[in-house]
Amino acid sequence: MTYRTQIRVYYEDTDMAGIVYYANYLKFLERGRSDAVREAGISQLDLRDAGLVFVVRRVEMDYKRSARFEDILTVHTELEDMRGARFTMPQSVWRGEEKLLDARIECAVMDLSGRPARLPAEIRLKLAEFLG
Repeated sequence: MTYRTQIRVYYEDTDMAGIVYYANYLKFLERGRSDAVREAGISQLDLRDAGLVFVVRRVEMDYKRSARFEDILTVHTELEDMRGARFTMPQSVWRGEEKLLDARIECAVMDLSGRPARLPAEIRLKLAEFLG
């Protein structure tokens, strides 16, 4: 399944040319992943209270077109691979029917001391059922 999150481009997201500054796409993607995880029934605050956190391990992005001030964008988030302490979430950013960006985000699970930790079975199941 593909989870979709809408994002409005604000003035603060743009550069002097009025287009979205490249690094701000990372924020848009983070919002898409966070919303998808929340909608899957996973509270990242509860996970942290249990001693685990999600971190981004690797990012690949391919920019295709620019977004501009006041655009309404849709972030598409999917789940591709889960194993051990890692999972991969392909994402894309769209303006209507026009794809602006493709991304692959590899996330890891860590304990609060910064060591890799296995993805708990309950979390794995919720992600797989919602996005798989």
